[in-house]
Amino acid sequence: MTRNLTLIFLITILASCGGGERVSKEVFEEVNQAMEVKKLNEAEILEEAMIWGDSISLEAQKQLMGSLQKAIAEKGVPGAIEFCNVQALPILKELGDKYGVEVRRASNRYRNPADQPTEMELRYLETYEYDVENGNELGPNLQKLNGGEELLYTKAIVIPGGLCLNCHGEPGKEINEETLQKLNELYPEDKAKGHQIGDLRGMWSIKIPKKEVVKRM
Repeated sequence: MTRNLTLIFLITILASCGGGERVSKEVFEEVNQAMEVKKLNEAEILEEAMIWGDSISLEAQKQLMGSLQKAIAEKGVPGAIEFCNVQALPILKELGDKYGVEVRRASNRYRNPADQPTEMELRYLETYEYDVENGNELGPNLQKLNGGEELLYTKAIVIPGGLCLNCHGEPGKEINEETLQKLNELYPEDKAKGHQIGDLRGMWSIKIPKKEVVKRM
């Protein structure tokens, strides 16, 4: 897809799905002033937000997977589950604070109840579920929130390989008894078992203030 077509696509999405809430006067003036000084247009901001969302989601995935692999090597899979239970959310919060955004994972088949989708996130999760079931290409998405003060970046998370099945696969097959006991202990409402490679695990959900995008440009 060419650059121009990409920009048109982003603008169409935001125009059709944006919320109807009013933008605060302070944010409106701050963003408009920065756009005027830097000679930015809306399409450039949307393109930058999409690029930034891609970068942040990749960094988040890399940090979580790197920490998880280290925990598995040091403590085994049950120990890694304990690590995730305590450290996964703080890792994402630290990353979000670093960039002035909110980073989280959302899933209909959540393990941690904190990952339950909001009403808005649920709409995009259902779209990704439909795409996976029908063999459609999965791509990131961008939507307006709060009348344009924030942008919501979403991207599907897919089970990439066998390592993930050690705690997301079939009990008694990929998930051994010791691991299953630890999962039941820490996550009594766990919905994240029974996956196969290529399954939709959930999605990244990143709220990006528009003013933070403008600052980067």
